[in-house]
Amino acid sequence: MTLAFREIGGDRGIPVVLLHALGGSAATWDGFAARPAACGRRVIALDLRGHGAGSRTETYSPAAMRDDVLGFLDGRGIERADLVGHSMGGAVAVLVAQRAPGRVRRLVVEDTPPPPEVPGEPVDPVTEPADPLPFDWRLIEPVITEFRTPDPGWWDLLAAISASTLLVGGGPSSHVRVDALVRTSRAVRDCRLVTVEDAGHRVHSVKPDGFWSAVSPFLCPEPGL
Repeated sequence: MTLAFREIGGDRGIPVVLLHALGGSAATWDGFAARPAACGRRVIALDLRGHGAGSRTETYSPAAMRDDVLGFLDGRGIERADLVGHSMGGAVAVLVAQRAPGRVRRLVVEDTPPPPEVPGEPVDPVTEPADPLPFDWRLIEPVITEFRTPDPGWWDLLAAISASTLLVGGGPSSHVRVDALVRTSRAVRDCRLVTVEDAGHRVHSVKPDGFWSAVSPFLCPEPGL
């Protein structure tokens, strides 16, 4: 299993690790990554399993991606990190913070829906597209199916998160319901919810200044780094 990554900024201190959305790659964070790097943060953006230059495998799930992130941290000798995840990447970041709370100091989750209360519509079978994609098309069905499947245990495990947490929503133009984000924020012991109006689902891309205004007090500057 090989994960590709991009790294900028300093080489000391607790790094900021960026996790992209379904179908994305580390490159989707290029504009944002320069901002925490400019104030001295070490910033690492990953290509998650099946995306970008990462390995194509037979198994795809957010849990597998969680284990990949933890393995990456181990391999790089990173004991603790600040995680920033968008959509699917936010779901993976939450799973990391649930499974290994001591490894995550601060957690930023961008417009990520919690598990639904009732099952969503089944995912139509996905056939291999005629033109190549920048990610493995085989991951679409299992990942989306999991996102549409209720997981009551997920809510209970939110209490295990010890990281200071910031949820960032994209407002009414996003498909992620505000009331679902409110419920999530109340289940995490140290959590704030910020809405960037008119941003939609891709907050850090559509409203980069608004996203940075929301997260900069959380990530940068960091005393003692």
